[in-house]
Amino acid sequence: MQKNVKPFGMKDKLGYMFGDLGNGFSFALSSVFFMKFYTDVMGVSPASVGLMMLLAKIIDAFTDVGMGQIVDRTPPTKDGKFLPWIRRIAGPVALASFLLYPTYFKDMSMAFKMVWMYGTYILWGSIAYTAINIPYGSMASAVSENPDHRTHLSTWRTIGSQAGNFIIAVIGPMFVYYTDQNGHELLSGNKMTIFALVCSILAIITYMLCFKLTTERVKIPRSEEKFSFLETFKVMFSSRALIGLILASLFFLLSVMAVSGMNSYLYPNYFQNVKAMSFVGTSQMVITLLMATVVPKLSAKFGKKEVTVFGLSLSAISYLLAYFLQTSNVKTFIFFVILFQIGTAFQGITSWAMIIDVIDDLEVNKGRRDDGAIYGAFSFSRKLGQAAASGLTGFLLTAINYSVESKFDPQVTAGIYNISTLLPAVTLILATLAYLVIYPLNRQKVYDNAKYLHEKRLKSGE
Repeated sequence: MQKNVKPFGMKDKLGYMFGDLGNGFSFALSSVFFMKFYTDVMGVSPASVGLMMLLAKIIDAFTDVGMGQIVDRTPPTKDGKFLPWIRRIAGPVALASFLLYPTYFKDMSMAFKMVWMYGTYILWGSIAYTAINIPYGSMASAVSENPDHRTHLSTWRTIGSQAGNFIIAVIGPMFVYYTDQNGHELLSGNKMTIFALVCSILAIITYMLCFKLTTERVKIPRSEEKFSFLETFKVMFSSRALIGLILASLFFLLSVMAVSGMNSYLYPNYFQNVKAMSFVGTSQMVITLLMATVVPKLSAKFGKKEVTVFGLSLSAISYLLAYFLQTSNVKTFIFFVILFQIGTAFQGITSWAMIIDVIDDLEVNKGRRDDGAIYGAFSFSRKLGQAAASGLTGFLLTAINYSVESKFDPQVTAGIYNISTLLPAVTLILATLAYLVIYPLNRQKVYDNAKYLHEKRLKSGE
């Protein structure tokens, strides 16, 4: 620990929260509206959008690892090892996000729109967003070495993420949708572009608040080892804990990203109720805030792994029931959605603390600490989950013959409902199994590792 530094407190929690709020202004915006914008406004087929997102996310997976290596090997400044990246990349990631929604190009040729879609999405996701998200996630280990403090940071990160989701998923639909003469609720391209601009401005503001309020206390030494992708992957996959967390995160992200992406089709097209979409966004925010007060206490008492398994099981069961019920009553469906949101809140709150537990476990067992590289591996799994969700969503929408012309046909809307319920349920079951069968870091093991590393650093004077 560095000396003469103010103790961990509320400013750090708020600062870390603002960081993921900033992330949400581009990431959540993309998750909710990007595919819908390109299928319904730009006229691109769902399969084409899904394929592009799949390929881009695979590129992301490698740029994440590369960015982790850059972070590990860059010497710290007076502001720390990770915080300077927040200030450097805030502007570029906000601009790249805005460029994803070019209504002004909707009448251009399909070839032009495809090139623009590929170029701007890779610029945003594979370069700019990676360059800010990897150091942001790694920063938790430098803010405090106390496992409970890190759980608090994970909780506040989730609050920030959900605040961003609230703005995107609740306020967004009320602004960007309109009703046509047939009573159908449609996405407005012009309003979508304006909304994206506002979100980009808010992203810059919140990133700067993260930079100003957060303090790095733990001195993370600069890695001097020669870079090697092969060696990095060997380290990443030499840990059973990391393998388990990667698999669980991949399936979890596939589930929640599928829900997020399909909501833009489920509520306007199947239920024909955009207000319900906004309500679901509100319930997500409220549930997350309530769970944020409960989950850290439950995690401290029972363990992060243990409570996460319970939550994922609850969510999987709720959407399986919704699938078999085949309800057309939006109020009945929202009951299952709320159960799903309660269950997934456990993973959402604990996962960012669990990756730090994995980093500690690797240091204990291998004597090597590469925060950026390991966080990059975790982000790698998240990108693969996002890629699978994007690709599957696009391919499945095309498989049910979704298009601008057919998007309200009964057989198409029935297919939308099935995709929206069965895909998340199956992938959550797989995530639960990954924790139960592979991930070994129960409550006692986590605290044993933290105690060992604390004593080690006291002896070395860090």
